[in-house]
Amino acid sequence: MVTVGFVVEGDSDEFLPQSPAFRGWLRKECNLEVVDPVVNAGGNGNMCNRKIKDYVEKLKIQAKPDKIVVLVDLDPDQCAPCIEARKNIIGSAGIDLVVVARKAIESWFLADTEAMRSWTGDNDFYEPAPESKEGMPWERLKQIGRDMGRGPGNSKPSFAKKFVHKNGFDVRRAGNHPGCPSARYFVEKLCALGKT
Repeated sequence: MVTVGFVVEGDSDEFLPQSPAFRGWLRKECNLEVVDPVVNAGGNGNMCNRKIKDYVEKLKIQAKPDKIVVLVDLDPDQCAPCIEARKNIIGSAGIDLVVVARKAIESWFLADTEAMRSWTGDNDFYEPAPESKEGMPWERLKQIGRDMGRGPGNSKPSFAKKFVHKNGFDVRRAGNHPGCPSARYFVEKLCALGKT
């Protein structure tokens, strides 16, 4: 079994690699065992610069994983205009896989139709363009919440935690959505890590 450690950009991103369902899938189908702790860079652009090396070193010291995965949001208005530029900022030293969620990880939430139907209570819900829709996905989630008479709340991390644990968010389903190529990339490349 190959061990894998995660460095994530912020609080909302932390819940996916901590999820028992996510870990079970990696163990069963990808030969990967997630090690703790998941290193959280604390958001606010902390991975828009060369500080990433410090977070990677922290993970190596604390968890000693065989592989290291960095998961970040694109945040085109704050950090980098495109995925390639974002990856160049992060670099590759000591990192086995860098995954950039287009715009933000909340676009992956919008792409998991089953989890969104669970959250909204709408069995017909479908978001056709979760990664390319105008605006940020958190704003879209708030709009959907307002339309159904309640919102996701003011806290992205609280929503993410509930969405992963209560609504059963599954990144594989998000990756199967035709409008969510960054989730598909994450699923394929992550699983490939366990086979090398």
